[in-house]
Amino acid sequence: MSDTTPIRPGALNWALLNLLSLVWGTAFLSIGISLESLPPLTTAAARVSVAALVLVALLPVFGASLRDIPSARALLFAVLAGVIGYSLPFALLAWGQQFVPSAVAGVAMGSVPLLLVPLVFIFSPEEGIGPRRIIGLILGFIGLLLIVGPGALPAGGDGAGWTFGALACVGAAFSYAVASILTRRAPKVPMMVFAAVSMLAGAVVILPIALLTDGVPSDVSTRSLVAAIYLGVFPTAMAGALRVHIIRTAGSLFMSIAAFLVPLWAVIFGVVLMGEDLPPQLFVALALILAGIAVAQSGQIRQIFGRKAV
Repeated sequence: MSDTTPIRPGALNWALLNLLSLVWGTAFLSIGISLESLPPLTTAAARVSVAALVLVALLPVFGASLRDIPSARALLFAVLAGVIGYSLPFALLAWGQQFVPSAVAGVAMGSVPLLLVPLVFIFSPEEGIGPRRIIGLILGFIGLLLIVGPGALPAGGDGAGWTFGALACVGAAFSYAVASILTRRAPKVPMMVFAAVSMLAGAVVILPIALLTDGVPSDVSTRSLVAAIYLGVFPTAMAGALRVHIIRTAGSLFMSIAAFLVPLWAVIFGVVLMGEDLPPQLFVALALILAGIAVAQSGQIRQIFGRKAV
């Protein structure tokens, strides 16, 4: 048989997963470049607005339209997911990256699967959390403390700026986790439609706020402009479409492997392309967060790697 399943995702889905992780990993690098001449809120607004335009344009390719939202309740969930899952975290990430390297933001965002654990316990108690998830959460929490703590600050750096910047990145990760619960609890809607409506709602909220706060950008470098457009098209819109395809064909368990790859790419890009001077403590934090994810998701990992295809 050649059909792909969560047990046997297939070579194409493995290739797409690696591509998706790589593209997501470039998001933090792109934010850093955009911030060179664009304010944080404008960077976030550009990202969401460009992504919304791309996703809406892609809907006919998937045989869908914005009218496919089935009810007012489904629309409410999509709007909330857009504000909490796009507007808020993108703004927090852009603001935080004024003070911390892109690699720090990438490692902090890698904690999303761990931050989901207490939310699942509260809002989806039927899934259970168990001792493995609790141990994984503790390991990841220690890793996050290392990122935020004073020991992570490079010599001569701004201690308060680093702490608040790192906290903003962790806050962005928490926003993503909350949005994931909202998406899971939402009424059934075609995934691409839900993504497009959510992104459009996020743009409608953040764009006027950015214009009122920052005004119309001026003296924007070509480098920053290209980075902002790239950020909206690839790590946001196109990555969202790839995510939909992978989940539909290989399942959400397989998709969760991206949590291990994205922070690794963020660190690699930060060091190699941005020349970021990263404190050793960050690598310890990365190891703890990845170990926490591995422990918390050990059951799912065994499902993917430990069972033979039939």
